Amino acid sequence: METVTTSEPVISLTPGAAEEVKNILTQPENAGKTLRVYVEQGGCSGMQYSMIFDEKRSDDLSAEMHGVSVLVDPFSAKYLRGTVVDFSNDLTSGGFKISNPNAKQSCGCGKSFEA
Repeated sequence: METVTTSEPVISLTPGAAEEVKNILTQPENAGKTLRVYVEQGGCSGMQYSMIFDEKRSDDLSAEMHGVSVLVDPFSAKYLRGTVVDFSNDLTSGGFKISNPNAKQSCGCGKSFEA
């Protein structure tokens, strides 16, 4: 079975997020891996966002933007469709930022949401 590529990506990366992912992918432990964005049970609002560098799986949805491939599993795709991942270098609130239009309520930490 092959990885499914969709015409409309489940999530989008901003150019800044794509550049940071490219920088992280240059580290030896991430060689040959792909960014995976997913959701899982947990966090203060019921569901939480996670990002890892992983291998492709047969049922993954895949998209490429700004030279970076992104994987999303079918379960997470239901919650992440339309989500934008950005990156900020700010000292106080820097890091990856996830903006999800499907979240009914988000937590102050920015890492969890209510579906």
